[in-house]
Amino acid sequence: MMRDSRRGRRGDGEPSGPGRPDFIELAGARLEVLRIPGAAPGRPALVFLHEGLGCVDGWRNFPARLAAATGCGALVYSRAGYGRSSPAPVPRSLRYMHDEALTVLPRLLDAAGLGEVVLIGHSDGGSIALIHAGGADPGARVRGVIAEAPHVLCEELSVSSIRKAREAFVGGDLRQRLARLHGENVDCAFWGWNRAWLDPGFADWNIEEYLPSIRAPVLVVQGIQDPYGTEEQYRRIQARCGGPTDLLLLDDCGHAPHRDQPAAALEAMAGFVARLGPANR
Repeated sequence: MMRDSRRGRRGDGEPSGPGRPDFIELAGARLEVLRIPGAAPGRPALVFLHEGLGCVDGWRNFPARLAAATGCGALVYSRAGYGRSSPAPVPRSLRYMHDEALTVLPRLLDAAGLGEVVLIGHSDGGSIALIHAGGADPGARVRGVIAEAPHVLCEELSVSSIRKAREAFVGGDLRQRLARLHGENVDCAFWGWNRAWLDPGFADWNIEEYLPSIRAPVLVVQGIQDPYGTEEQYRRIQARCGGPTDLLLLDDCGHAPHRDQPAAALEAMAGFVARLGPANR
């Protein structure tokens, strides 16, 4: 039996959160999930959707901290091709975020037995959360959306930074660092994301059509120094979302507010969840 030295650990040796990851079998894939019990009954569940190079362990202990601050239970999962989940075919469809939001995520929420949820998505995960909230039976299950550094269109800044990531993966130490999170999935995780964003056809990628159908409150958390997106992203979300939209801009913050400014991100997210109130019965 192979021993997984990543289990329950971050890449830097700090615990990733309470408990050990488990798995959910879904349409032929084995998805890594981490369940965090809630302290307060009757609250919606927090569902964490990771970034393009993330996974369960990539969130570190932030889901556990937010669950503790809100009393909500939480579900953190690794998409196919990431972390300890099953591999995924590469190259990926240029609609891989649509597929996750409209097909995989609804099935996962059902398989996990979740009712009302608050989607917390980072980068690609933020885009997936917005597509799901606006396109997968909108309003039926999603009580709120927290989108960290989400994208609703492809910008040249994003493409330029993703080219630099390719250079760091091929000629630098990025592959080694990502292998601590993804193990044998490291190439699948990186190239599935990188090749999709750098495909010439991805220049037309845009999810703004889903925004008007979003009725749940949305909180966008954005780092001012984010190298992967400009203010055009959150301005379009504010302009087109069908429900109330709040924005938190954080200085001295790049693409990952929950890592770069964890205290501010935690306070804003916990306050947002508290304002949603208990789950509807």
